[in-house]
Parts: sequence; C-alpha cells; structure tokens
Amino acid sequence: MPLLTFFGSLIFRGNVIRGGAFAICNISLSLILSFILFMQVWNGPAIHEQFSWFTIGSWELQVGVLLNNLSVLMLLLVSGIALLVNIYSTKYMQGDPYIRRYWAYLGLFCFSMLGLVIVDNLLLIYMFWELVGFSSYLLIGFWFTRSTAVRANKKAFIMNRLGDLGFLIGIMILFSQFQTLDVTRLFGADGLVKAAVVSGGSWIGSAGSMPAEWLTTAGIVFFLAAVAKSAQFPLHTWLPDAMEGPTSVSSLIHAATMVAAGVFLIARVYPLFDDTVLLVIASIGAFTAFMAATIALTQNDIKRILAYSTISQLGFMMLAMGVGASGSALFHLVTHAFFKCLLFLAAGAIIHEMAHLKEKSGKDFDPQDIRNMGGLRKHMPVTFITMAIGSLALVALPLTSGYLSKDAILIQSFEWAEGSAGWHRLIPVSAMITSWLTAFYISRLIFKVFFGEFRLSALTGGHVHEAHAAMRYVLVILSVFCLFPVFSFHPLLFEDAWILQGFPQIDSMTRVNAFHTVVPAAVNLISIALICLCYRWYAATAKAPDYSRSVLFKFSQDQWHIDRFYSSVLVSGTTRFAGLLYWIDRHIVDGLVNTAGALGRRLAAGSRWIDRYVVDGLVNFSGYLAGVVGNFVRHFQTGRLQHYLVTMLIIILTLFIFKYYTAAI
Repeated sequence: MPLLTFFGSLIFRGNVIRGGAFAICNISLSLILSFILFMQVWNGPAIHEQFSWFTIGSWELQVGVLLNNLSVLMLLLVSGIALLVNIYSTKYMQGDPYIRRYWAYLGLFCFSMLGLVIVDNLLLIYMFWELVGFSSYLLIGFWFTRSTAVRANKKAFIMNRLGDLGFLIGIMILFSQFQTLDVTRLFGADGLVKAAVVSGGSWIGSAGSMPAEWLTTAGIVFFLAAVAKSAQFPLHTWLPDAMEGPTSVSSLIHAATMVAAGVFLIARVYPLFDDTVLLVIASIGAFTAFMAATIALTQNDIKRILAYSTISQLGFMMLAMGVGASGSALFHLVTHAFFKCLLFLAAGAIIHEMAHLKEKSGKDFDPQDIRNMGGLRKHMPVTFITMAIGSLALVALPLTSGYLSKDAILIQSFEWAEGSAGWHRLIPVSAMITSWLTAFYISRLIFKVFFGEFRLSALTGGHVHEAHAAMRYVLVILSVFCLFPVFSFHPLLFEDAWILQGFPQIDSMTRVNAFHTVVPAAVNLISIALICLCYRWYAATAKAPDYSRSVLFKFSQDQWHIDRFYSSVLVSGTTRFAGLLYWIDRHIVDGLVNTAGALGRRLAAGSRWIDRYVVDGLVNFSGYLAGVVGNFVRHFQTGRLQHYLVTMLIIILTLFIFKYYTAAI
C-alpha cells in the first residue's frame, strides 16, 4: 500500500494527492492488515510462505514472507507510527511546493521498512535495507535548495554504505559456509548456525567448514551494518545532520524506521553472535549511549538535542543485545518509538510556530534554538503537556513505558556484569550514569522552552499559538502510548510486559536479587534530583552556572570533536592524498610517459633522417650512377661508321702519344 502511494503521488495530481488523503488511506489499510496479522501470529505459530525465485545449476533460491513475533510487532509499529506521521504532515507540510514528492518519498520509505521486516531471505533483506537507505537519502535532502540538506543526505548515504559493505560481507560468509540465505534455516530454533559446532579450529556446518575465526568475523560485519544504520559510534555523525529534513521525516527516521532497522537486523541474526561479538556489541552500545548523552547536555538546537538522545537510546538497545537481553532491547525499541516520535513531533510543532513568527515579524532568528524560546507552556499548553509526558518516558520515571523497558535493560546488564570479569561492570555503571545525564539534558530542554518568559516577545510581539488540531491530536495519541498501561498493567514490574512475553526469557527475569530494587531506586532518585536542579537553574531563577568557557563544555558542545576529526583528518586527509596521487600521476607517471613519448618521437625522427638521407641516398645514388654510366656508354653504340672510325683514330693516337711519351722519358 505505501508503494501504491509512491507511484500514485508521482503519476496523479489533485487535492486528494496533495492533501495527503491518498497516502493516509493507504497507510491506514497497512495498519489494519498489520493488526490482523498481529492478532493471528503473536505468540502463535509463525507463517512462512516461499516460492522459487531463480536457479543456478543445482542451487535454487527460495524467497518468501516470514511472519513471526518479531515481524508482526515491527509491522504494527512501523505502520502505526507512519500513519500518525502522515496525519501530522498534512498540516506541517501544508503549502510546500514539492508536497507531491514528499508523499511519494514517504510512501517509498514505509514500503522499504515494511518489506525489510517481513522477508525471509538475507538477500531480500539486503535489498530492502538498501531501499531504506535510498529513501532516507531522498527525504533528508527533501529541501534540496538548501546546501546543508544536500550535504546531510550525502553524508548519511555515504556513511551507511560503509555499514552496508559489512552486511554484504556477512552474507558472503554465511553463504560460503551453509549455501543458503534462508533466515529460518540459518537462525531458527534448530537452524544451521546453532547446529554448527566449532571444533579443531574450524567452524563446521552441514555443507562444509571454514576457520572458526570466520564465525566471529561474520558477527562483527553484521554488527557493522547495524552500527551504521542505527548511528552507533563511530558511524553516528550522520544522524544529527539528518535533521535538515522536515521534522516529520526526522520523527519517522528516529522512531520506527531507519535507525530501528539496525536493532531489527541484530535481532534477526542473533544466534550468529558468539561471546566475543556480544561483548563488542555491549561495549559499543554503552559507550555510544554515554557519549551521545554528554553531547546532548550542551546543544542548543532542539532537534539536535533529540537526535543525540536517539543515538543514546539506541546505545541502550545495543547494550541490551550485547548482554543477552534481546527481548528487553526490542521492548525498548517499541517504547522509544512512541516517546521519541512524540518528542520530535512536539518539537516540530514548536519550530512550525516559531518559523511562522519569524516570517510575520520579519526578524532574523533561529526558530530551532531553545535560547530563543521560553514560556511557551502558556501559548502551547497541549504541546507542553504531551512533550512533558514524552520527556518523562525518556527519563524512564515510574508510570511511563520508558520506565519499564529501560528498567529491564539496566537490571539485566547489572546481572550480566555480576557474573563477568571485573571491568565488565563499567558497562552497566556507564548505562546508569547515562540515565542520569538523560534526565538532565531533557529537563534542560523542557524548562528552557516552556518555562520563564518568552525571550523574543520584545522583538517579535510574541504571537505564538497552539499547533493545528491535526498536529495536536497526533501528539495526544502518542502521549497515551508513553504510559505504562499500554504495555503492562503493573507500573513497576517490567516482567509483566506483554512484549517481553513474546520473546525468549532469560534467568534474570525472576526477581531473585537486589538489583531489581536497588537499580530502579538509585536511577529514579538521582534523576528526580537532577530534574529539580534543572528547574532551579533554568526555570525558577534562570541563573544556571556558566560553564561555557570550560574545556569539558567546549568538548561536549563540539560533539567530542569527532566531526572535526573526520573532516580534518579523514576527509581532508583523503582529499590531500588524492591531490598527491594526482600530482604523482600528472608529473611522474604522465611525465615518464610523456618523456618516453618524446624520446620515441626523437628516435623516430633520427630513423626517418637516416632512412631518407642515408639508406634512400645510397639507393638513389646507385641508381643515378648507373644511369650516368649507362648514358655515357650508350654514346659508344650509335651505329654510325664514321663515329667508330673517329673513335678508333682517337684511341690509336692516344696510344701512340702515350708510347712516344714513355719512350722519351
């Protein structure tokens, strides 16, 4: 149905297309069908239908649709979030001259993600994976007249290609070992990956064996693909720049589509990962979560703060995958989709009104800078309440959905570290610190945007009002999904969440240790204290300490200098190296070639002179001499008697004179 939106929006015209009714009808039907499939498949027998695509020799590629708990959950999530974003976009994008193209790209984006989650073959997953990247490239650069948008979509596209290379290598390794790309045959309960054993330095499967190191290599390259798509360190820098697209697009990318694809891939191939790869996943996830949270502390662009928040929360999901809590990671993926979509759409409503205010007042200011806001709760109460609910879910305070899913991740990470090496405990500790940082940066955002007085009232008159009803209703619906009853009837026990019941359980799901009490208590008490501190600094007195000159503040504000490092070392280094190669090619390689060519031309010229004046000269002189001699001798054979007599007389006289002369001597 979203693919129908893509073609229909490009082919047909009219208010139905431009207004979004056609796109909303199609994605609504997708949601209805997804819900029907969800009710049939969830915690029931999986549906797996295949057909033969093509045959090479005796090998046949079977492809089809696989609907299990993971698939139908993602179907419902993607179509549900996409429907709300489509409804929101009808007003947010109203009046845009390229609105038909917007609906087409949005349809292609949703089609790509829906296809990704239901196909049963790694080759097809890879194809839809690439389509997700391509459609995100189109949407990030939707406002292509802006140079920043063009740079952002190119950056996202190129950095994701690095991860896609890992995906392709992983496919090659698995196919070389097992001669199949079927997800069920590879990663099912009795799949080939689980049945394969590592013995004698080899990874042995039913079809052959390869060195055991390739098991770890396969896991690492698949994780590399997820690192790029889910914006994990060090391939995370494209996501904050992707905010150059429309905010509605940002919400869809961050909530349930592109960045979620990496976590989905990890879940799909999870049996492949050995202990080494799982430790790498947990370490990268924990570091990314901490790093992104520290950067979000000092940013002033409202969308950039939320972008780094997304990177941080994706780090939590990767951390959960690494410690064996894959069900908790998927649970957090779902809860995060709702509260992050809510936060982005609420931010979009604020930016929308600030941009209108900028247009009406004729003043020049950044409508996304939180330093230009303040006191907006009086003008936009619905946006304030809903965004506050989403923020509480992000902080993971009790009674919210975020509390349940993040509680599960933190507790299980501590239990994992308890049975591991000493330094492994740094992973859950850093995750706890990240949770506290999350409470601070999102509280800073809320208090600076909604509390105090509107900072531009004197400059613009301050005529800000609530967003359009279509946008407000979407925010209200999303805020409901940020509360605990949607996922569990018990507000404090994540074990009762229905999503977790649909995925494999681990031993830590039973409350047998102090972590189930100590960790949530510590996280929430300090988070509440930090929220109160933020209120005092940014709302009550508006006199926060000025740390802007400190080294750590600048380090955070410049995003750990990672982008600068990439630009100055990798990008500039590559261009300088390319310049060096160009100089070598032009002056050394081409110089040698040109010198050889000039020398060849000179040798040819010398050979030509010798051939013309020496060889041809000798030949021509011989011919000339023969002609002269022939012409001379020819005169002796005239056929006239008198000539012969005269000649004889001359000869006789000559001989006589010669004899007389010699005799006289």
